Amino acid sequence: LDSIVKSGKALYVGLSNYDGPTLRKATAILSDLKCPFIINQNRYSIFDRTIENNALKDTAYELKKGIIAFSPLAQGLLTNRYLNGRIATDGRFLKESALTPEKLAQIQALNVLAGERDQTLAEMALSWILRDDKVTSVLIGASKPEQILDNIKIIGHTDFTEEELQKIETIVQG
Repeated sequence: LDSIVKSGKALYVGLSNYDGPTLRKATAILSDLKCPFIINQNRYSIFDRTIENNALKDTAYELKKGIIAFSPLAQGLLTNRYLNGRIATDGRFLKESALTPEKLAQIQALNVLAGERDQTLAEMALSWILRDDKVTSVLIGASKPEQILDNIKIIGHTDFTEEELQKIETIVQG
């Protein structure tokens, strides 16, 4: 990575899928090399809390490194697409087995909460990620221009009450 930056092929370094301790080691190495490292790309959503559990989120914040979340809508599960309980796909991305009765109940309950917030499920899921100042940005993975327009509606509506956050935790944790 250092040679790529030093050759002028990149301005900065970004890492993907590191945990907190590995991030700390990588930051030290890149710092010694005087290589500008700025961002971590990791999966993060209401359903995937890995970066909270492996210390990446707190370590990145402590080291002043950004986090950009990918798969924020859990491969579409956190949208209105699967509320009916069926996955119509070719199976390359989201497997039918991902939509268990328990997961469907969680999605439907989250959708109700999103409605109470005057948001779609996708808007609430993105807002949930961006409410946290430890997360720099989110990759929305839009495949259509209208999805981008829908997703930017969250700007200015990323605040949550403690009650709403607790409801999300109760729904997801069971």
